[in-house]
Amino acid sequence: MVPELPAITLPKTRGFRLINTRLPPIDIFNDVADADEFQDLFELQALTNPRLRQEVGSLNYIDLNEIPWGIPGCHYAAAPFTHVAPEGSRFSNGDFGMLYIADTLETALAEVQYHQGRYLANIEDLKFDRLMFRGLACTFAGDDIHDATVLPESSDIYHPEDYSAARALGAQLRSAGSEGIQYWSVRNPGATCWGLFTPKRVQSIVQTAHYEFIVRDGQIVDRKKVVGV
Repeated sequence: MVPELPAITLPKTRGFRLINTRLPPIDIFNDVADADEFQDLFELQALTNPRLRQEVGSLNYIDLNEIPWGIPGCHYAAAPFTHVAPEGSRFSNGDFGMLYIADTLETALAEVQYHQGRYLANIEDLKFDRLMFRGLACTFAGDDIHDATVLPESSDIYHPEDYSAARALGAQLRSAGSEGIQYWSVRNPGATCWGLFTPKRVQSIVQTAHYEFIVRDGQIVDRKKVVGV
């Protein structure tokens, strides 16, 4: 059974996320002021840059009018909705994108370390690796955010590995027009995260610092802030 959640108005809020540095910025999102200008520039550049469509991702997942054109870091806000992971995430089965944000950098690091650890565990004979992530500070708000922190952390939506209950909730909220969900972090107990179904209320996303994860024998054994990158 999908739980009913109260809708809240989220004031201007600051949070954090991490992305792999191997994911290049999609500059075209930063070069235009609105959806019409983007369409014109995209079609023009695509004529001479055959890789552009791959870099931008699929525009079928999002209404271009929901992209917060003109904000600092617009490409960071748009990318999770054009490059949708087919395997899905906690609140999405892979049919739509979501922008996940953590309350603190420590929470963002804990979330990324867990998911990267699961991925690395499936790589055979991985003796050593270094993973570099870009820290991002996100400023956002919301008029219709559904608050799952009213549920105990024992709720099925917080299961550490089985996302079926959380995905059913996410699909229902998104189809009903919700802007996002506020929920407890599973990887940093007591901390708060947000999963946004739309980037339209994002006000800025700016780079903060770089963080390195050290991998030995298929496991993350250390993480640290990198100076001078």
